[in-house]
Amino acid sequence: MVSLLGIPWDGSSSFMQGAAEAPAALRTSLHSPSSNLTTENGLNLDNHPTLHDQGNIDFQTGHPWPETISATVAKLLSENHRVVSLGGDHSITYPILKAYSTQYENLTILHLDAHPDLYDNFADKPLSHASPFARIMENGLASRLIQVGIRTMNAHQQQQADRFGVEIFDMQNWQAYKSLSIEGPVYLSVDLDVLDPAFAPGISHHEPGGLTTRELISIIQNIPVPIVGADLVELNPSRDINGVTAMTGAKILKEILGNMLG
Repeated sequence: MVSLLGIPWDGSSSFMQGAAEAPAALRTSLHSPSSNLTTENGLNLDNHPTLHDQGNIDFQTGHPWPETISATVAKLLSENHRVVSLGGDHSITYPILKAYSTQYENLTILHLDAHPDLYDNFADKPLSHASPFARIMENGLASRLIQVGIRTMNAHQQQQADRFGVEIFDMQNWQAYKSLSIEGPVYLSVDLDVLDPAFAPGISHHEPGGLTTRELISIIQNIPVPIVGADLVELNPSRDINGVTAMTGAKILKEILGNMLG
């Protein structure tokens, strides 16, 4: 069983907000009549019996947002659902992994992003979207973190990567990732800014020199072990052009689901 869960949260964004509108944009594009719901491995997602859309988390005033996310994901996991979360900014990954760590030991995270998101305390916000993987690793929520597509590494984050033993395949060397041996279970975290902004302009942080859409799809399709959960984050519809990034995000989502359900 796989559940889609919208997490419309961008309160931890550092540059601009807008990612909270992404779950709606992704669903609209996913169901757009301009395409269909068949994945490249031939799986038809339309009314698939083991795929369920759980709607969006309702962030109520007075309730801490991380705990709300963790509790919602934990409930779905307790019902034997694997969760694909639609962000939202990248800060959502830490509370998601807090829930996952109670169900899965020796979890490997495959993180696809332009940014390592390893700041210890970015702009005096330890739960910033620039810090989730520092929180995840310092709390022992995963045994292995593999990052692909990085092209913004600075000295502080390199120190953090060394501290946590992060395996980094930056864009200068990302082809080496293809020879990497990955063991499961895997949690997949996809920040759409891993793509070159030519392919995904509707993001808050444009960082040239990224993956093509086909390269990203190929990575997802060729993950050789079970994906037990995933998130797709950092789409900012307010910066999109003719909905092209939302449509790209929907395509990436379909291929994630094709891997998980195929």
